[in-house]
Amino acid sequence: MPELSKIYLFRMTHIQNIPHILSNGITHSSSPNSNPAFVPIGNASLISSRDLFVMPNGNRLGDYIPFYFGVRMPMLYVIQNGFTGVAATNAQDIVYCVCNVQQIVNHKLDFVFTDGHAVNTFSSFYDPSDVKRIGSIIDRKAIDSKYWNDEKDLDLKRRKEAEFLVAEDIPVTAIDGYAVYNATAQNRLISFGISKSDIEIFSEFYF
Repeated sequence: MPELSKIYLFRMTHIQNIPHILSNGITHSSSPNSNPAFVPIGNASLISSRDLFVMPNGNRLGDYIPFYFGVRMPMLYVIQNGFTGVAATNAQDIVYCVCNVQQIVNHKLDFVFTDGHAVNTFSSFYDPSDVKRIGSIIDRKAIDSKYWNDEKDLDLKRRKEAEFLVAEDIPVTAIDGYAVYNATAQNRLISFGISKSDIEIFSEFYF
């Protein structure tokens, strides 16, 4: 069985959302503690389609907080470059909130996870009873791949975008730390009250 504390989860958000996260954790849009000044960075049409997507458990995908198992995802490329109707966001304004699977389990939060992009019909969904097998379910090589276009593996992009989906607000105590693009972003997080030791600069996590 894999060490669940070493299976990291990455949630991308705009740096302007961090103060609210520090006070309320990572919250759902429908939560009583939701951020009224939330700054979105994703594709609005994709978010809307996720709100309507019904998962095998009967719940709607949009009711869950999504995480990736890795970094440099195709959606980040779209966000940084402003493709498909998404406004471009500077890398230093994008923060990774980093959790791990064991913390989610320890906080007794309900979750599901997938072996690929959640809205793809080829992806399967798994519940907490499957978490001990998570290391064999997700494709680590695909998730860590730098590129996702491969004529010999047309399913690579789907597997790279495997998701971990949390059904409840995530308390700040479940966040391991934060990854940012550069020192400017790090200093801004420090100004919000985050310890420097909890912030890592990983420019390679970005495009």
